[in-house]
Amino acid sequence: MRHAPALYPPIEPYGTGHLQVSDLHRVYFEECGNPHGKRAIFVHGGPDGGIEPNHRRLFDPERYRIVLFDQRGCGQSTPHAELRENTTWDLVADMERLRERLGIDRWMLFGGSWGSTLSLAYAVRHPDRVSEMVLRGIFLLRQEEIDWFYQDGAGRFFPEEWQAYLDPIPPDERHDMVRAYNERLTSSDDAVRRTAARAWSIWEGSTSTLLNNPATVEQAGEDAFAEAFARIECHYFLNKGFFERDGYLLDQVARHQHIPATIVQGRYDMVCPIKSAWDLSQRWPKAELVVNGAAGHAYSEAGTLEALVAATDSYGAGS
Repeated sequence: MRHAPALYPPIEPYGTGHLQVSDLHRVYFEECGNPHGKRAIFVHGGPDGGIEPNHRRLFDPERYRIVLFDQRGCGQSTPHAELRENTTWDLVADMERLRERLGIDRWMLFGGSWGSTLSLAYAVRHPDRVSEMVLRGIFLLRQEEIDWFYQDGAGRFFPEEWQAYLDPIPPDERHDMVRAYNERLTSSDDAVRRTAARAWSIWEGSTSTLLNNPATVEQAGEDAFAEAFARIECHYFLNKGFFERDGYLLDQVARHQHIPATIVQGRYDMVCPIKSAWDLSQRWPKAELVVNGAAGHAYSEAGTLEALVAATDSYGAGS
């Protein structure tokens, strides 16, 4: 038995590929760990973040067959930062295509932040294909959550960073920041688009951890990362996640409430406040809510990381 769980040692994929999911989009995927192990899929955040090597290390490579993929427009998927044919339900369909391509019957879903949103949407549509769920930093994509982070709420705790987020938008447009940013992020002017993308992305990078992490902020400000991150995220939020009504995911919990789940949440998460994790857990008897009292939003923070790996260890035991 392992003690004080942390990331597993670095591993390389044993298989990679691109899946043609539409005439326009090709989705990158990789497989790691034990080809005969328990099936799990890592669902990255954003909806524009992309996968990175450390995500492979959240699972015991001897026990898990780990599937990771870059969502449409992200990472190594093409075309980069593309908004056409890019909705929540397109991504759910991509996950199903990938499951079928890989010959997997059921798999565990692991998703944080937007990854929790997409995992929940997948479980609503395909509950019979989900064995367990490990979720972190719950984001139900309700209007109150978008308003908290992008309109009026979190900025009261980070006034300097909030001002930098406001700066690209004239005062007479600040009553609807998501719409104002979307106009600039879809501009034909490269300079306008880059300025808006950096400001949007740095705002999130500056608030994702309990204690400021300069490396996170620096990555957020890189042009290639920021453009995909900001454009796709804003596109989804302007369209309210492409859900038919506000609160849709919470209303649909009955469809997957029989699935065992672990929800890991930072008490001081400013990006996705704990209220959403609490609301979800109250409707999901088989979901265990684990609260880290000394963390913000990031999966890599002490306590949160340990709880996530402990959850994958627990579900992987005996496999």
